[in-house]
Amino acid sequence: MDAAQFQQVAKALAEPRRLEILTAIATHDELSCREIVEQFPVSQATVSHHIKELVKVGLIETRRAGQYCYYSFRAEVLSIYITQLQQLLTINIQQKSPERI
Repeated sequence: MDAAQFQQVAKALAEPRRLEILTAIATHDELSCREIVEQFPVSQATVSHHIKELVKVGLIETRRAGQYCYYSFRAEVLSIYITQLQQLLTINIQQKSPERI
């Protein structure tokens, strides 16, 4: 994951409703757009917008079955993001810690 992708994932996760939608999808094998809309008190257009952003950064993937779309969580993308975030935090902590001899 390059720096631009890292920033896009961070931005996607920073939106509270998007994070809720991602959590809902992650707790199931997959969910349809209708099932997601039923769980949240927002319009289908709003849910579709959030899903579009999550797909764009690779956190969820789409499976089409006829006229329906199903969404599933891509844990490997979040895992890569978390690993890189941990590396950044480790570097930051090391730079701020006094050297020990």
